[in-house]
Amino acid sequence: MNAPAELLIDTAAGSARVTTPAPREIWWELAAQDGGSHATQTPAWLDCLCATGSYRDSSRLYAFEDGSRMVLPLVSRARRPQRLDAVESWPVGWGIGGPVTPGGVGLRKARVLFADLADRPALRVGVRFRPGDAETWEKAVPAEFRLEPHMTQVLSLDGGFGTVWDQRFRTRARRDVRRAERVSLNVQVDRTGRLVPVFHQLYEQSIERWAGQQHEPLALARWRRRREFPGQRLAAVAARFGEACAIWVAWHGGEPAAAIVVLRQGGQAKFWRGAMNRELAHPVRANFLLHQLAIEEACEAGCRCYDMGESTPDSSLAHFKAGFGAVACSSPRYFRERLPVSRAEHGLRTAVKRVIRFQDV
Repeated sequence: MNAPAELLIDTAAGSARVTTPAPREIWWELAAQDGGSHATQTPAWLDCLCATGSYRDSSRLYAFEDGSRMVLPLVSRARRPQRLDAVESWPVGWGIGGPVTPGGVGLRKARVLFADLADRPALRVGVRFRPGDAETWEKAVPAEFRLEPHMTQVLSLDGGFGTVWDQRFRTRARRDVRRAERVSLNVQVDRTGRLVPVFHQLYEQSIERWAGQQHEPLALARWRRRREFPGQRLAAVAARFGEACAIWVAWHGGEPAAAIVVLRQGGQAKFWRGAMNRELAHPVRANFLLHQLAIEEACEAGCRCYDMGESTPDSSLAHFKAGFGAVACSSPRYFRERLPVSRAEHGLRTAVKRVIRFQDV
């Protein structure tokens, strides 16, 4: 880890003392005080990213004149010159980042943070903000930052599991949970990493299914999915999060049918990854039972939200999540580039999709 450096920044919106990388003990302290902090906004998540990719810790602690503090999780590319660097919270595929802000963040402090990011020498700077904070950041964002819209589906756990089951689960979801309960499914939950190989077995089967659905060559699908989710990544997350990382697996007839990974931080539970053998899982509605059990456990643990992540609007996955009562919430990403790299990358991806007749599902 780099030795922390301290500097004073003075912007049109105000000043702050910045320490980078952010001291871990202070970061954990602020995350514990911030009831809205996600597992993906913790030092453990950054460590997993750095352990499974070519990244380095560039997190920033802001100390303001009124005594308040906030941490912005950030990584940059290892072994890359600053002018060609990408400083992000987080890179694509790593989910929601954004500041950890006990007590919330006012407009002035939001502008200080953006001014500091705009001043970074990197080729690209980007931050994906969590749901609930979007309005403040929208008002504070300077003109040189572009909006990349994202939505994440979130289930409120207010009122406890009884209320969630009766008032937020849709009729079909309750019916499918009951159907799964009548089948001889064996459900295990692992908090040690023991079931990581089982998850990856199902994930490889899922890649084959997704490739067929999307009209994507299997070799390309495997390369793309494994680049986005390397084999060692789940093991790294399970090792660093410990009890806060639960791998739920449903077995049918002695074979793994479906699995989900749920992370927890404070009052937030997050469905992070899922995989299944559709031929085994779908007829017995295994995924409905796994999510019901994970949601019930999150309620018992005192969580206020169950974040089900992002999915393509109006897709079958989006409808599946809505069946549990998950509501789409804005989770915008703002980024600034000195050269139009993202536009070129998007154009290349679009061209490849057109050639292979890729279909989003």
